[in-house]
Amino acid sequence: MLKFTSEHEWLQIEGDIAIVGITAHAAEQLGDLVFVELPEIGATFAKDAQAATVESVKAASDVYCPLDGEVTEINQAIVDDPSLVNSDPRGAGWFFKLKLANPADAAALLDEAAYNELIA
Repeated sequence: MLKFTSEHEWLQIEGDIAIVGITAHAAEQLGDLVFVELPEIGATFAKDAQAATVESVKAASDVYCPLDGEVTEINQAIVDDPSLVNSDPRGAGWFFKLKLANPADAAALLDEAAYNELIA
């Protein structure tokens, strides 16, 4: 299941695990990323808490945790090469995996059509 937030994060949800990243729209708005800071494995976040930071040549921006949960894995590749987020935001540019505290909460997030309307 693919879901989106109005803050431009995407989630690919399988069971109680969500892979989280920023949308292509967000990556385009930020421009070329030069730095990514990810959360620690084992960190727990409430929905909408700041979970990661990205910096581009234009600005710094926070990445928010889309749902309550615990970080189970991070994508070290984007720390080493932030341009992966720009070139493949929904593939190799993912940020972290989140074990969802309540997977049913994902129903309240945007589907792809609603997200596309938001950014149109």
